[in-house]
Amino acid sequence: MTRGPAPKDNAVRRNVHPNAQSLPAVPQPGRELPKALGISTGGARRFWKTWSSAPQTAAWTETDWAELELTTKLVDGLYLGDLKLAGEIRQRVAKWGATVEDRARLRMTFDKTTEEDSAVPSAPAPEVDMDEELYKLLNGT
Repeated sequence: MTRGPAPKDNAVRRNVHPNAQSLPAVPQPGRELPKALGISTGGARRFWKTWSSAPQTAAWTETDWAELELTTKLVDGLYLGDLKLAGEIRQRVAKWGATVEDRARLRMTFDKTTEEDSAVPSAPAPEVDMDEELYKLLNGT
């Protein structure tokens, strides 16, 4: 005799989420930075380039692209010295899955590459070029 109810014949895993989003693990073609935004800093241009070609953009609609435009304008303001914008930028990019933690919260995963995909040489990692002005700005010097 055992304690408790008998187990179900076909137990269902409760931690599997049918609404999880799986995206291709390859960079997307992206879009050109609209000139009408009037972006004046290289940091904001890099931000646009990074996000416009991120794998997450495979599932974006026009409203998501409009949000990227607004956020890029905020990043431009940050690079021009308005540090109050940093929190707002962080919240906005978190909604897109900017970090591993954000992607886990959003249940966002990237498709695993196959052997055929891994045979193609990947592009070299871009050099990290932190703007000296932003570095000085964030360090208060």
